Amino acid sequence: MSTVLNIVWLVLCGFWMAVGYAVAGVVCCLLVVTIPFGIASFRIAGYALWPFGRDVVTRSDAGAPSAVGNVVWLVVAGWWLALGHAFSGIAMCLTIIGIPLGIASFKMIPVSLLPLGREIVPAR
Repeated sequence: MSTVLNIVWLVLCGFWMAVGYAVAGVVCCLLVVTIPFGIASFRIAGYALWPFGRDVVTRSDAGAPSAVGNVVWLVVAGWWLALGHAFSGIAMCLTIIGIPLGIASFKMIPVSLLPLGREIVPAR
């Protein structure tokens, strides 16, 4: 079932959200200081392409640098990526078939706002 949901997700909004994350990753990789943000953005782009069957968990070893980085990310890129997830989630929830996809889009908002200190793992 997750494969079918992933394919529908990819066609409806996954590709465009992944492009947004990839653009943010390229912009962040232009400067040496923001390369960790770019790596996190590319990691989330893969998750945005194929989200079903994977979960986001908080890393236990994330410390103060992750928190500071998340604040910078939130101001620079996180808010508009989260806005994209919110709009696509609302649009998908307008149909009965799209409700699971809309819920998945809403679940991606926290990781788009604060990506550092999080890890994408296979679902159990």
